[in-house]
Amino acid sequence: MTAAHIATEPTTTKGVRRVLVTGATGYVGGALVPELLGRGFAVRVLTRSRRGLEGRTWAQDVEVVEGDATRQQDLRRALAGTEVAYYLLHSMDGKGDFVSRDRALAAAFAKAAESQGTQRIVYLGGLHPEGELSEHLASRVEVGRIFLDCPVPATVLQAGVVLGDGSASFDMLRHLTERLPAVVAPKWLRNRIQPIAIDDVVHYLAASADLPAGSNRTFDVGGPDVLTYAQMMKGYARAVGLGRRWIATVPVLTPRLAGLWVAVVTPISAGIARPLVGSLVHEAVCREEDLLELTGPPPAGRTGFEAAVRTAVAEVDPRRWRRTVARTAGAAGAAALAGSVLTDPGSRWYRGLDLPSWQPSASVFPVVWTALYSDVALVGAAASTELAESGRHEDAGRLVRALAVNLVLNVGWTGLFFRARRPWLAAAEGALLTLSAADLARRVRPTGRGKATALGAYAAWCGFATVLTAAIARRNVGR
Repeated sequence: MTAAHIATEPTTTKGVRRVLVTGATGYVGGALVPELLGRGFAVRVLTRSRRGLEGRTWAQDVEVVEGDATRQQDLRRALAGTEVAYYLLHSMDGKGDFVSRDRALAAAFAKAAESQGTQRIVYLGGLHPEGELSEHLASRVEVGRIFLDCPVPATVLQAGVVLGDGSASFDMLRHLTERLPAVVAPKWLRNRIQPIAIDDVVHYLAASADLPAGSNRTFDVGGPDVLTYAQMMKGYARAVGLGRRWIATVPVLTPRLAGLWVAVVTPISAGIARPLVGSLVHEAVCREEDLLELTGPPPAGRTGFEAAVRTAVAEVDPRRWRRTVARTAGAAGAAALAGSVLTDPGSRWYRGLDLPSWQPSASVFPVVWTALYSDVALVGAAASTELAESGRHEDAGRLVRALAVNLVLNVGWTGLFFRARRPWLAAAEGALLTLSAADLARRVRPTGRGKATALGAYAAWCGFATVLTAAIARRNVGR
């Protein structure tokens, strides 16, 4: 089947088993499609725009139905003539109440599948214990229950952390481990998790199409290792050749605060990080392995944690962050050292200045500037790393150059004020520094609101320093 089959109405092929994959532009769906093609299925995908499939090696081999999963008529077109429908959609995007949106999407999909005579729905949910659950896991359970309660037989696979480059859970683990050689973390990082390699997930999903007719139940799926999140971080570092990680746990960090912190430290947005972190308060371990008995293990056997990690990072550079932060920290440190050498608050000239009453005490400045230099170094490293890893190398290079200019301006202000003793020139240069800092915040915004906010604080302080310098210049005309 070729791109010519992208059509407004689905086609049918007599004698060939047809399956629908929703979420094919996502990580799991994108990995599932070629596996299904390899097993001889005729694969149809539902997507809002065919442009989202550009670059996929399998794009020419599938039938594409353009449509919106919130519209019943589009769902029915996509499901017409399908034997199995893979539901790999979710609304956890930080854009509002994902629980109600997921509920509505699942109910609409179940209704459309029933109307079109689909014989099985396959859904990938999350491993969870009994009892009260986080909002994220509770929503996954609710979606699974919607499918199990509808007339179409359903297979609901329940998996823990999926190990693969592109999985949000794995990306969070990777970036936290690479960027934090030592971390004080919530106590629930000691809870047990049974992670699973993406290839193993795909095997179970594809094999679910051949389950006995009428089978309607959940199945727990996991890899061979049961680990705590802390052990996963240490195992990741070991697998990719990073140094040892030191992890201490404390009972005071709430999931919400931890989620916001993750959003600043990693590329994961706060809207996704908070639900993911919130789910870590629960243990995620298989209570049964019935699907393994029914379908058999993956062809090469179940993949162990460290082997899955090494496969997942085959196309990424786990040491990029270390190199980048060394450069930005070195540059910020050099600027801080130069500024310290140039600063001379004990000089007769400075002690003779008429200073505004609202100027902070001298003890404040070293503390604030040290924190801000650290802010610039870490946020600059994080943002430039994320831009480069997402393929935006030119933007990453521009950010690095803008950071270098900013640090030069930073040192220049100190030299103009304390050594040249030209407050008006220092105020003008401070205005340029403030604009440069605001520009840095703008440049990092695509990598996360938290990073932009952190550099926004730096810009605000530079603005305050500029206003203070101008006030000193006005009060000391002629000096």
